[in-house]
Amino acid sequence: MTKRVAFVTGAGRGIGREIALKLAQNGLSVAVTDVHLENATETVSQIKELGGTAEAVLCDVTKLESVEAAVQNTVKHLGKIDVLINNAGWDKIEPFLKSEPSTWELILSINLMGQIHTCKTILPLMIENGYGKVVNIASDSGRVGSSGEAVYSAAKGGVIAFTKTLAREMARHKININSIAPGPADTPLFKEIGEYNEGIATALVKAIPFRRLAKPSDIANAVAFLASDEAEYITGQTLSVNGGLSMV
Repeated sequence: MTKRVAFVTGAGRGIGREIALKLAQNGLSVAVTDVHLENATETVSQIKELGGTAEAVLCDVTKLESVEAAVQNTVKHLGKIDVLINNAGWDKIEPFLKSEPSTWELILSINLMGQIHTCKTILPLMIENGYGKVVNIASDSGRVGSSGEAVYSAAKGGVIAFTKTLAREMARHKININSIAPGPADTPLFKEIGEYNEGIATALVKAIPFRRLAKPSDIANAVAFLASDEAEYITGQTLSVNGGLSMV
């Protein structure tokens, strides 16, 4: 994987930051993209402290023009894009009947349309270069549902279906497209959205056979495998990383 270039969305903190660090440790140059440039810059600093190569890039995945500008910026500074990690995501946990259209729109824009925007922009570059790996971050909620996350589950279910279809269309170009479906993870976002139920983390830990939430590194390790040449014969798959919470 030496000298490959990865474009990671939502890499300013949490799982995205851990993915960026892991890929950098594996020898990739990383475009650390985030809607909050200061967070992306902090991730880049950590990568450079480890001796890696990275560039902080402003990117709002909800806007196609922003994605296009971020991709152009990445190619300008890092030369190309070999690996796309669609990690940017957001949720608000609440009963569906108490949710509002503005929340639905934001959830769908970030979690589903964001991945559509990046794939539309970056896949042609991969085809031209003759190489590409795409890993979309979905969720087990998109496979089995999750109370309080109706629209988020719908978006992530869409990501899984989108991944499978793109994998079929891109196979003739030898581009691998897979998704990771994390279970509940100990991230800043999880702490922010956990107010819906004060005991949600405790209840989840009891339900997970491994008796702990996922660490960002658990997700990053799985992403790094699917982004590597060791996974060259794997495409259109959804890998759950959930400690056994669901087994589908």
